[in-house]
Amino acid sequence: MEPLYGPIRDYAWGSRSAIALLQGRPVPSPGPEAELWLGAHPGAPASVERAGARVSLCDLVRDEPGQWLGQRVAGRFGSRLPFLLKVLAADSPLSLQAHPDAEQARAGFAAEADRPTSERNYSDPHHKPELLVALTPFEALCGFRDPVESAEALAAFGVPELTPVVDALRNGPAGLRTAVGTLLGWPAAERDGLLRAVISSPADGPDAELARRLAKAYPGDPGVLVALLLHHVRLVPGEAIWMPAGNLHAYLSGCGVEIMAASDNVLRGGLTPKRVDVDELVRVLRFEVLDDPVRAARPVAPGVDCWAVPVDDFALHRVRVGADVPEATLALPGPRVVLCGAGSVTVDDGAGALTLASGEAAIGTAAGEPLRITGDGEAYVATSGLR
Repeated sequence: MEPLYGPIRDYAWGSRSAIALLQGRPVPSPGPEAELWLGAHPGAPASVERAGARVSLCDLVRDEPGQWLGQRVAGRFGSRLPFLLKVLAADSPLSLQAHPDAEQARAGFAAEADRPTSERNYSDPHHKPELLVALTPFEALCGFRDPVESAEALAAFGVPELTPVVDALRNGPAGLRTAVGTLLGWPAAERDGLLRAVISSPADGPDAELARRLAKAYPGDPGVLVALLLHHVRLVPGEAIWMPAGNLHAYLSGCGVEIMAASDNVLRGGLTPKRVDVDELVRVLRFEVLDDPVRAARPVAPGVDCWAVPVDDFALHRVRVGADVPEATLALPGPRVVLCGAGSVTVDDGAGALTLASGEAAIGTAAGEPLRITGDGEAYVATSGLR
């Protein structure tokens, strides 16, 4: 194992304390720290040391896929690391968004090849399913809830202009496409008035509170009302949310470990100053009710948990070692990226042992032996999902 150095993205919604505290640095940080990237995505690749200098993991994997990925992973995904591990820390809401499936991504990327970069929805031909595991209490919107519940939430505002949307939602899942399309396509000149009527309504309750909170952050944004069609999820540390293709979601606050397929294809519909393409978002959305977006950890060995997902791009395991479980061994195929989430752990893949403090990361190539983890702390181990 060798140290892996990840860049921190300074998006405006980022926390000025969460990642710094994880890494033992002073708080507040000089600016927002939104995401720590631990992977080989070309947008912000992590690095390792070679001859006293930092070298991009993206370049190493591309030039030496057999060593870093192994024959099976390279055969399935080509000369690229198929997953990206992150620490995400949100102080304010992120955009309302969804991601395409693999077929949609390939077709969309090819169709937009001649467009200027600023006008593209698809930056690569890959899908982007995601799993987020809460490190702190974490709040998110994830997947459509029962449309009848959403209809009552909107009806409670007593705003006559919303009647067609309420009526569509009372038809059940069949009305979701109409409701979302109507709200996101609301005439720009009328949006401010609609949102003012909603937030000035005497309606009370969690939905009204959420609408006012989002409207304060994004005034005049119709995504405020679309948010009320989604599950409002509050995770405790260790709980996760799974976001497959076509799942409309938004992170609101908190810090978590996120793993995803290595793609940057994001289709936004609101709660953002960034580019929005409502037609393309509606085209890729799955207009179906998500029964329960929350996933609990599943024990797979003493001190080892995982969150099962139906993709082979990635898998995530949590390892807790200490007095009760002094050592854990994971026979996971490489490459392996390990993040220490708390305390201190020593990770050994047979090629070399490395001790990590909280917030530090390591990587091992495909040639490594089963991981042996000791110490007194918590680690997150990211691998491909191939078994």
